[in-house]
Amino acid sequence: MNHFRTLALAALLTPLLLAGCASSGGQPSAVYDFGPALPLAQPATTPPIPALIVADLSGPAALDTERMVYRLLYADARQARPYAYHQWTSSPLQLLTQRLKTRLAQAGIKVLSTTDAAASLPLLRIEVDDFAQHFDRASHSSGQIALRASVFRGHQLLDQRSFQRSSPAPTPDAAGGAHALADSSDALAADLLTWLATLPPERRPQ
Repeated sequence: MNHFRTLALAALLTPLLLAGCASSGGQPSAVYDFGPALPLAQPATTPPIPALIVADLSGPAALDTERMVYRLLYADARQARPYAYHQWTSSPLQLLTQRLKTRLAQAGIKVLSTTDAAASLPLLRIEVDDFAQHFDRASHSSGQIALRASVFRGHQLLDQRSFQRSSPAPTPDAAGGAHALADSSDALAADLLTWLATLPPERRPQ
């Protein structure tokens, strides 16, 4: 009796298990971030940058979710496609905010949040225009980030500049995209440091 009951249960569960595999495409899901922020070498001639208020990054609503997005430039570059079974640990805007703050702090800058704002301190605001894995062909992709950075003191704009970085993905998949976008974020952090340090004295954060 127990033998027949076991067989009946197996016959009932098998279609359900097969259906579950079909719905996931047989692919394991994974969650990615930028990995550890290992210290980057800073040029010895870089002037010191004083304390800076860094606002949380802003951008399109599509970047305020955990979805990992890619574009097939060779098919339709205007279509952003989310990976079905892979995602970020938090939204790209949050990941970029934390990474840039970490890199600025590693460079010796006192990084403050907007809740610690003081009228005398400069404020760095960044708007993200693009953050995606771009495939120029099926076997090759890169991590593309484009943003616009502005430095304010009070309500006065001190300077503004647009930055863009693209880093090759080691593999044409979600893992490769996460690696490439982490590299692009670190490259952008270095670009921001160089820009802030070379502002004319009258516009450099005091």
